[in-house]
Amino acid sequence: MSKKTMMLGNEAIARGAFEAGVKLSSAYPGTPSTEISEYLAKYEEVYTEWAPNEKVAAEVAIGASISGVRSMACMKHVGLNVAADPLYTFAYTGVGGGSVFVVADDPGLASSQNEQDTRMIARAAHVPVLEPSDSGEAKEFVKFAYELSERYDTPVILRTTTKLAHSQSAVELCERVEVEDKEYTRSPQKYVMMPASAIGRHLVVEDRELRMAKDAASFPVNKVEMGDKAIGFITCGIAYQYVKEVCPNASILKLGLVNPLSREMIEDFINQVETVYVFEELEPVIEEQVRAWGFEVKGKECFTKQGEYSANLLRRVLYGKDEAVFDKAEAPARPPILCPGCPHRSVFSVLNKLKIHASGDIGCYTLGAVAPLGVIDTTICMGASISALHGMEKAKGKEYIKNWVAVIGDSTFLHTGINSLVNMVYNKSTATVMILDNRTTGMTGHQEHAATGKTLKGEDTYAIDLAALCRAIGVPNVIEVNAFDVKELERIVRESVNGDTLTVIIAKAPCALLKGQKFPNKCVINTETCKKCGLCLKIGCPAITKTADGMRIDPTMCNGCGLCQNYCKFNAIETVEK
Repeated sequence: MSKKTMMLGNEAIARGAFEAGVKLSSAYPGTPSTEISEYLAKYEEVYTEWAPNEKVAAEVAIGASISGVRSMACMKHVGLNVAADPLYTFAYTGVGGGSVFVVADDPGLASSQNEQDTRMIARAAHVPVLEPSDSGEAKEFVKFAYELSERYDTPVILRTTTKLAHSQSAVELCERVEVEDKEYTRSPQKYVMMPASAIGRHLVVEDRELRMAKDAASFPVNKVEMGDKAIGFITCGIAYQYVKEVCPNASILKLGLVNPLSREMIEDFINQVETVYVFEELEPVIEEQVRAWGFEVKGKECFTKQGEYSANLLRRVLYGKDEAVFDKAEAPARPPILCPGCPHRSVFSVLNKLKIHASGDIGCYTLGAVAPLGVIDTTICMGASISALHGMEKAKGKEYIKNWVAVIGDSTFLHTGINSLVNMVYNKSTATVMILDNRTTGMTGHQEHAATGKTLKGEDTYAIDLAALCRAIGVPNVIEVNAFDVKELERIVRESVNGDTLTVIIAKAPCALLKGQKFPNKCVINTETCKKCGLCLKIGCPAITKTADGMRIDPTMCNGCGLCQNYCKFNAIETVEK
């Protein structure tokens, strides 16, 4: 018997995979997609894992599909860049068991380095895309995605966004359907993508896409809601909710399948409505196709390509006003900052003192770019810190990088940093790489990875030894150091940046927010010996503030890491038991 409950979009996607009979899911954590795998891991019927990166996750799901079972790979939008290599070819081979890639876009850049639109990649790869508008649809669209995948012999992308992933709506729970495994039959023409077979499969892809576009008018995920025919909207995803809020009486063509598009539905809708707006977040994917067919619509000349859409955006365009529910000026600014007790702050304080520039990477440590630490100079993509520093050395010479290091986290190093370090070894680099090993994938909420000794399901497993790994690939100088031992860290950094040998420094200390972390002490300022010089503020710890009476350490925030003591020249900061 089914029942309804409230679910986050990510939780609903996991539920949809469970109900659809999925047997395997592989993923790399990336906001806003991370929780899908964490929810899915709770279902014993589904094998779930963290992969070292999205390419590996995609290939694991592809292998499972070829063997005949329903599989899933989950990632954020920039993760699809990493997984694009296997995806493009998977579109050619087609599936065994149904296979779905869940990709979460991030309009508004809540936690990403760009605003790319997954539909653009899907269109280039000739992969169909479904986009739900709420949690209930998210669950049902996952199930429909597997039907499409197996009916048309194709991988399917389920596209979500930050707002959908992290908002709640009603979901109807149903029983799991145990799908019989597809029998594997050897077929090199289908699965071995040599040029001769790939030429034939390309024709299959084109035919499949044409058939799907023709059939799309009958798909339940595409809906027409006719109302006032003076104004109409072609929309999809979370943007549909804003249209319903602002223009509840308008005519709406709600597209659940956003690639390929049903020309039949779109043409019929446009012919019935006087003025049609295409209301879609990010790129004008639907709009450009509709205009290419020769239909007159309004789109990005009215609405921006940047950021998240909202009901107020639509109100401003249509009526020249919005209806804010609160005064934005009253909301205090909350810039992101490293947590009290964060080991990254200790490392950055040393680099700042030595006036070292850091080629940065994707993680919490990106916050080292902002004042007062201000040491991160570049952030491009996962693993790029190491490769970029190598490029600097080869372009400008050893003298140029004597005040540079590469900074990368332990999870990011395992993601794509290893290949970059191999390149350094192979091409005779003499630079310095710092792996900030805080024993977790911190930025996305403390997920396990291959060096933590735990799987996604919490089972014990082998933990990769990062130092041994670096030595095994040929790094001549590998040094492990406590991230909070600032004197030793300073000595090591000075020697390595001025040396003539490739060096990897592994700064080790667990994330302050890791479960089980205990902080028996806290730091306090002795007001009698404090000179109010403000040197303790240079480390940027949010627990330390300046008041009219001098410096103060908030006892509710302090984790007693003692970093501030290293920078007080007057020994005015003491450690006491909590």
